Amino acid sequence: MTSPAPTDLFIVLTTFPDAATARQIGTLLIEQQLAACINVLAPCESIYRWQGSVETSSEVPGIIKTTREAFPALAEVLRVSHPYEVPEIIALPVAAGSEAYLSWVGEQCARQHPMPDQ
Repeated sequence: MTSPAPTDLFIVLTTFPDAATARQIGTLLIEQQLAACINVLAPCESIYRWQGSVETSSEVPGIIKTTREAFPALAEVLRVSHPYEVPEIIALPVAAGSEAYLSWVGEQCARQHPMPDQ
């Protein structure tokens, strides 16, 4: 199998309210072959404006590796599964990477990705 072009891979950034939620949603994305891997990072402090007020909260960042083809379905599953009203879903294209890793990500996400029911 030929490796996907680096620009066909995405790194998706998101945050969760806690590690348990990150693991639950991350496992769902892996099981549905929408992501090859999700890194659940240590909690961090987030400062943001929400509904006119400056808020501060503890969040758990997640870094998700996926393909361009899988991204729309991944984003929809993340949106409907996430407890936040407006979850962070930011996809960054991969500029370069090791041939072996690019192939592995492509293989893990190599299935049809219909949009999930809403």
